[in-house]
Amino acid sequence: MAHGRPAKRRRVTPPIDDSIPSETVKASDLLARAANWDLEQDYEQRARRKPTKESTKLPTKNAQGHLQTSKQVQPQVESDEESDSFLGSGSDLEDDSDVGEETPPTEVDTTPPIPIKQQVLSAKEEIARVASLLNEDPEEHAGSFKKLAQIATPHSPLPVRKLVLAAQAAVYKDAIPGYRIRAYKDQDLNSQVSKEVRRTRQFEQALVTGYQAYVKQLTNLAKSKSIPNDDSLSLRSLAISCACTLVLSVPHFNFRTELLNILIHQLTSRAYTPDFSKCIETMEKFFAQDDDGAPSLEAVSLLTKMMKAKDYRVREEVLNLFFHLRLLSELTTPSSTTRADRPTDASKLHGRKVKKEKWEHRSKKERKLAKERKAVEKDMQEANAIVNYEEREKMQSETLKMVFVTYFRILKARIPHLMGAVLEGLARYAHLINQDFFGDILEALKDIINQADAAVKGELDLDLEGEMDQELASTNVDGETMRNRTRESLLSTQTAFTLLSGQEMTKAASTLHLDLSFFTSHTYRSLYPLGLDADIELGPKSLRLPDPHAGAQAQSEAQAKATQANKINISTPILLLTRVLTSILLTPSQPPPSLTAAAFYKRLLSVSLQLPEKSTIAVLDLLAKIADKHGRKIEALWYSDERKGDGVFRGESDTLEGTNVLATGSGVWEAELLRKHYCPQVREQIQSIDKTIASLNR
Repeated sequence: MAHGRPAKRRRVTPPIDDSIPSETVKASDLLARAANWDLEQDYEQRARRKPTKESTKLPTKNAQGHLQTSKQVQPQVESDEESDSFLGSGSDLEDDSDVGEETPPTEVDTTPPIPIKQQVLSAKEEIARVASLLNEDPEEHAGSFKKLAQIATPHSPLPVRKLVLAAQAAVYKDAIPGYRIRAYKDQDLNSQVSKEVRRTRQFEQALVTGYQAYVKQLTNLAKSKSIPNDDSLSLRSLAISCACTLVLSVPHFNFRTELLNILIHQLTSRAYTPDFSKCIETMEKFFAQDDDGAPSLEAVSLLTKMMKAKDYRVREEVLNLFFHLRLLSELTTPSSTTRADRPTDASKLHGRKVKKEKWEHRSKKERKLAKERKAVEKDMQEANAIVNYEEREKMQSETLKMVFVTYFRILKARIPHLMGAVLEGLARYAHLINQDFFGDILEALKDIINQADAAVKGELDLDLEGEMDQELASTNVDGETMRNRTRESLLSTQTAFTLLSGQEMTKAASTLHLDLSFFTSHTYRSLYPLGLDADIELGPKSLRLPDPHAGAQAQSEAQAKATQANKINISTPILLLTRVLTSILLTPSQPPPSLTAAAFYKRLLSVSLQLPEKSTIAVLDLLAKIADKHGRKIEALWYSDERKGDGVFRGESDTLEGTNVLATGSGVWEAELLRKHYCPQVREQIQSIDKTIASLNR
């Protein structure tokens, strides 16, 4: 056997010291140093080499909806210092140096991104599929509520998220039953019940859970405080619209408080935005459609708490929501004697004959039992009606109490831009106010009128001195703006007379010691200024051109205010004046004295000469009614022989007694000018008044 080249032997241990060559170490020294060798630690710190493996995983979809395939490559890591293993030599490392460097793992996108249009189409198909399952049998597919909410993720495109929000509102609107679902406990769900009951409970639990998550999502979107952009604003508006839809559609269901909080949170805005307008319209319909009283009580409670927390710094439209409440005025006990209160026959209602039920022979005992059963059912119906009536009256009484508390607080705080709404609200609900509060209310109304008189006198003094420019003309002496003092005075006077209009004024005035002569004197004193008012036929919501010298923001606010479709607090000054004069001069329970009737009649004739055409017609119509009812008291103005006064007539006096209307020099010379008025209706009105007075002496 031929001997070839001997095999190369490998070094068993590395050198102990790199500075000392391995050939110089003796065998005895190696044995002495063997105790210091740590072979396991050197092996552990040695670099590993693993073969490269290709990934066999399927392509995945990332957050943007793109398909990706990943190739995981294990890198070969080996440092120069650790390359010299105690099992290898430098020559072996040179043989292995031809191995190429490995690349780090990377994700390679091999598919193009899915277009947003395709994602929207896919979402529509999925929404339609899930909604159809819920429409067919909601109890069978109760888990679809959760699936519908999971179609859109926070990383989904904006159109997909909006579609899912709108679809959930429509689905819950149709799937919610006509009753409130109580919260089930674990023992209720795990108790032994029939299959149908268990199925119904599971459906109700899934419905309430999904609906609660949806309402919470709407709340977060509507009250989000992130940086506003187009996407967040559109989602916010959509969330508010969905909340408005659910409030009107299912006000009886769970989480009504959370939905109302979404709307009321938007009512705190001081700007008239589309979302604010949407919430106002929704709350008006919500109050008008409430037949129970409990939803309105809850909404009014939340509204009053919000306004109190904001120190009543809210828009006038929020306070005007109370005008749409269905309060105690509709709870009058119906009488059975009137034809309108009787139950309507179905045959007469539809205008056709209804076939009578087929006669069936019954024994005497069966007829007696049927009669007793019918009487019991009638008693049960009456008992239920009485209970419902009492509960409803109690809830609406609580609602009315909160409304009046809000009105009184605003009246005490003198909020400038809310005074008109408060006074009109008190005038509208005056017949529902307790008589114990009449004295305090009248004192507050007198205070408002006194402040208005002081403010008007201050403005007139500034005008005479020439120190008030156009900008300061809208600012009152107390520094308040956006406040119409004349209108507040008229509303206060109207409220004072309306407080006693729903009851016997003579008995109420004598019992409560109420004196309304202050309001009568103020009305008489304010007739001349009102006759010279250029805006007497324009209400506070009338369209006015913005001031060209004002800033761009002021002009935009004026235009937005003019375009508001508000039907509350729009009465013109002439309309308020005619209402007040009707209460003073044409109240059947308390007719005016002769001096009061003649003084008002004479001054109204003088004022009608300066009024516009429509206002003049309204005043003359009122004078015709006064002449027809109190002709004997005012005929002395036409016939000087019947005057009993002494002295001289003073038409500029501010008091009824100081005018001395029945003295020499009064008369109705204004009628001669009105007979030559350019308007035919004015001429006809003054001629009819003359005929009425002339007929008294026949």
